[in-house]
Amino acid sequence: MARNKPVAMKIRLLKAGKSNRRVPAWVMMKTNRTVLRHPKRRSWRHSNLKE
Repeated sequence: MARNKPVAMKIRLLKAGKSNRRVPAWVMMKTNRTVLRHPKRRSWRHSNLKE
């Protein structure tokens, strides 16, 4: 990707990077392991972001 990006695109990429993490361990413990997966988890290989 180019080094000079518009600021709006940078913000979108940062937000997507932050939200793309696993469910915390304490949430699994609190819900008695009913919540194991994150429904909005995204892989950089499988799906693209709308930019």
